[in-house]
Amino acid sequence: MFENLQDRLSRTLKKVTGKAKLTDANIKDTLREVRKALLEADVALPVVKAFIESVRKRAVGQEVSRALNPGQQFIKIVEAEMVAMMGDANETLDLAVKPPAVVLMAGLQGAGKTTSVAKLAKFLKEREKKKVVVVSADIYRPAAIKQLETLATEVGVDFFPSSPDQRPVDIANGAIMHARKHYADVVIVDTAGRLHVDDDLMDEIKELHAAIEPAETLFVIDAMIGQDAVNTAKAFNDALALTGIILTKADGDARGGAALSVRHVTGKPIKFLGMGEKIDALEPFHPDRIASRILGMGDLLSLIEDAERNIDKDKAERLVKKVAKGQKFDLEDLRDQLQQMQNMGGMASMLEKLPGMGNMAQLAEKSDMTKQFKVMEVIIDSMTPAERANPDVLNGSRKRRITMGSGTQIQDLNRLLKQHKQMAKMMKKMKGDGMAKMMRGMGGMLGGGGGGMPPGGMPPGGFPGGGGGLPPGFK
Repeated sequence: MFENLQDRLSRTLKKVTGKAKLTDANIKDTLREVRKALLEADVALPVVKAFIESVRKRAVGQEVSRALNPGQQFIKIVEAEMVAMMGDANETLDLAVKPPAVVLMAGLQGAGKTTSVAKLAKFLKEREKKKVVVVSADIYRPAAIKQLETLATEVGVDFFPSSPDQRPVDIANGAIMHARKHYADVVIVDTAGRLHVDDDLMDEIKELHAAIEPAETLFVIDAMIGQDAVNTAKAFNDALALTGIILTKADGDARGGAALSVRHVTGKPIKFLGMGEKIDALEPFHPDRIASRILGMGDLLSLIEDAERNIDKDKAERLVKKVAKGQKFDLEDLRDQLQQMQNMGGMASMLEKLPGMGNMAQLAEKSDMTKQFKVMEVIIDSMTPAERANPDVLNGSRKRRITMGSGTQIQDLNRLLKQHKQMAKMMKKMKGDGMAKMMRGMGGMLGGGGGGMPPGGMPPGGFPGGGGGLPPGFK
C-alpha cells in the first residue's frame, strides 16, 4: 500500500531537503509535485486542496524561518499535516457499555465484510481478551451464514445460528439474548451487502440499527475501489451514523488514496486496516505510523509490535544461546528464521517498516521473496535430521533425492547451501559477547537518531544470503 505515493513523494521531497533556505519559489514547485503525487494516488480533490493549503501556510510562516534545517522542517510539516488529514491518532473501538457491546458491520457486497467480522472477532478475543459472539443477518446470501460459521470455528469464537427465512432484527436480537445468557462481552452482527441507492435495503439496515442500538457501527470498504469507496462511505454515513471504518484489501492497493481521503470526507476515523487474506491480517490504523511509512521514515513501532506478537521467543532465545556458545548454525536454525520472518508478514512487510527501506521492500515484492523462502523451507523439509544438522554430508546422490522430493532444481539447493554458509559464517563472528555487542550497537542506532538502521541502510551482516547486505535474490 502507498508504494506509488511513497515513490513520488520521496523523489519530490529530496529536492527540498538539501535547501539551506526555503523560498516561496521552491516551496511552490515542491507543493505542485506533492499535489500531483496525491492526485495520482487517488486522493479526493477537496482533500488535496485543503492539505496543500495547510502545508503552504505553515511552510511560509515563522515555523520554517526559525528552523535550523528548513528542508527537514518542511518534511516534518508535510508529515504533521498528513497525520492530521488521517485523524491524528488511532481511535479504538468504544465498547464501554453494559455487556454485550454490539458491533454492527455494514458495507457493499464483496467488500470483505464477513471475513472482517471473523478478523475483528479474533482481534478482540486475542488482543482485548473479550468473549465474542458472531452472527450473520445476511438473509439474501445463504452461503454467507455458512461462511461465517466456518470462520467462527477457525478463530474459536461463538457462532449464533441463523437462517434465510428469519428477519434480520429477530436474528440480531436472538444473538444478543444468547450473548447475555452466556456472559459474552461483544456481539458482532454481519449484514447483507447493499448499495446506498437501494432504498429497501437501506431502510432494512436503518431498522436493524434502531432496534439493536450498536455501540459501534463500522463501515467496511474495499481500498481497491479508491475514490468510489470514499463517496460510498459518505452516503452510508448520512443514512446510518457510522462510528468508524474498516479499510480492507489495503495490501492490494499501491495508491492508498482512500485511506488518505476517507477521514476528511466522512469525518469518521479509519479504525482498522485489512492487510491480507490471513485471518489475523487486521491491524489498528495509526495515522502517524502510516504517514511515517509514506514519507519513507519507516514504522519501527509496528515492526516491534509484530515481533512481540509473532516471534517464538523460546526459539529465538535458544538460537541466541547457541550462537553465544559458538555452536554450529544448522539448517534447522535457518528454517526457524525463515518461518519467523513469514510470521511477521514476510521480508517485504518487514522492509517497508524500516526507515529508508521502502524501495527495497518494493524490490523484495517484485522478486517474490516470499515464494523463494517457501522453496527454501520445502528443500530443508526434504532433508533428514542428520543432513539438516550437517549439510557437509550432502553428496550428489543425496542432493538428487532432496530435489526430487521437494520438486526443485539442483541450482535451488546449491543456492540455499551457499546462503546458509554465509549466515553460519556471520553467526560464528557472534560467539561469546559478539551477539550482545551487536544488540547494543543496534540499540544505539535506534535511540541515537540514526533511524534504526546502520550506515548504508542494511541490518548488521546484511540479509541472509545476500552476499553484500542485500536480501536473497538481489544479486
